[in-house]
This record gives sequence, structure tokens and C-alpha cells, in this order.
Amino acid sequence: MTISASLVKELRERTGAGMMECKKALVETGGDIEAAVEHMRKQGLAKADKKAGRIAAEGLVVITATPDHKAAAVLEVNCETDFVAGGDDFRNFSQRVGELVLAQRPADLEALLAADMDGATVEETRRGLVAKIGENIGVRRFALMESTGLIGSYLHGTRIGVLVALEGGDDGLARDIAMHIAASRPQYVDETQVPADYLDKEREILVEQAKGEGKPAEIVAKMVEGRLRKQLAEITLVGQPFVKDPDTTVGKLLKEHGATVQSFVRFEVGEGIEKKADNFVEEVMAQVRGG
Repeated sequence: MTISASLVKELRERTGAGMMECKKALVETGGDIEAAVEHMRKQGLAKADKKAGRIAAEGLVVITATPDHKAAAVLEVNCETDFVAGGDDFRNFSQRVGELVLAQRPADLEALLAADMDGATVEETRRGLVAKIGENIGVRRFALMESTGLIGSYLHGTRIGVLVALEGGDDGLARDIAMHIAASRPQYVDETQVPADYLDKEREILVEQAKGEGKPAEIVAKMVEGRLRKQLAEITLVGQPFVKDPDTTVGKLLKEHGATVQSFVRFEVGEGIEKKADNFVEEVMAQVRGG
């Protein structure tokens, strides 16, 4: 039977267990969520993963690549504290999962969590690590990249990882471009990748800004296009000043080497995760009121 994602989500929220365990329990109970909760409690799964509701915004990024630099993978694994992120157990688990991504090329995160890793699934191994370490741990995301040219990579410590697919050029150039992406956060390779609706919206905003300056219509049009070109240079890889030589753009550097960037991916630990802002005063007052 087909188990909906919303049902899996509800069971996860109620039990704090992992996605794969929730889906398995729902399949075994015919989609009966109450029966699934009871089943998981009996199995001790809900208890084992009670920490799953806590925010895990620390962690590390792992990069793995084939010897010929034709394929590579980048993976983010999260935990709650940087102390655990620096521990051998967490690092070894993350590295093993990263190697598995490159070796098995899973279609998505669900397939990765279900993949075998030394006789247990990644999800089962993750859950065991949660119980051992005492923090919520999550395999958040991964990306696979293949190229007929070469793939450059760059790790900034363990928190930022970049892959870039390059046609032409060499390993040194590929690494430099990856390093630039890590530092400068471009959103697109070039203007052709920028969505039309984004351009329309930005042009609309710039027009209103220019009109507010009291300029004639023909001047407004020129101002808008000039400002839009400047903005596009800031958000596109080829338009940005190269970090190692700000007097040249990345686009010019690539042209000098007869190279082009096909695609890139940049992961930064915890980006997009809403971290809980601890309020010590409120915490103390809550304890006082509770006492």
C-alpha cells in the first residue's frame, strides 16, 4: 500500500522516530497511525529517538570524489553542538555515509537512509549513534555531480563544501573556482540561469527606485538597466571579481584558460535551519514559576 508523506510526517512528530522507521511501521500496520505508534513504543523505537525533535544545526560537510575527478559527492550531516561535530564517532559516521553516496549513487535522501552500511541501514546506524552520543543527529542532504571534464572541490574547514563541474582548464583552476564559490556565494553560473520572474521583479523594484529620484523616463530606463547589470554581476559566478585577483572577473579568468563552468553546488552547515535562540532569563523565570 502507498503511505503518504503527510502520514509519515505526523508519525515522526508524535514519536520522534526516524523517517524510515515511521514508514516501515505504517506499512506493517496498514496505515493505522495509532497502531503504528503502539508498535513503535513496543519496539522501543519512539523512546530511542526522543531527541529527534531537537534542532540540529551544527555538524559538518563531507566531500568524496573518484580518483579521476569525473564524479564527486557532497554531504551535510547535522548534530546539536560543535563539540559532537568534532568527535570521532560523528566524523567517522559522516565520512562513511559520504563514501556510500559516491559508491551507490542513491536517487534521493530516502534511498540513502535505506542503503546498507556494514549490515545495517544508514538510518539504523544513525539511530544507534543518537542513542550512544545523546544528541539528535540527521543526514540532511547530499548532491552528486558528474562531468565529462573534471570536478573541482573545496572544503573550508568542515563547514563549507563546494563542487564545481568544469569543461577545460585543469585541477588548479577547478580548485580556485571552487574556493571562490565558497567565499563569494554566487547564486548562478551566468545570466542565462537567472529566472525570468526574478529579473522582472528586480526590474520593477529598480524602476520604482529610479522614479523616486525624479529622473526623466528615458534616463530611468538607462539607470534601471545599468543597475540590473551590476546586480547580475554580483549574483552570477562569471560576473564576480575573482577572490584571488579582484582586478579580474571569474568570467575573464575562465576565458583565459579556455574553460567553462557547467554547474556548481555549495553546502554550508546549518544554512536555512532556524536555530533556537536561547533566552537564559526566560528559562530561569520558567523554572521559578514552575517551582
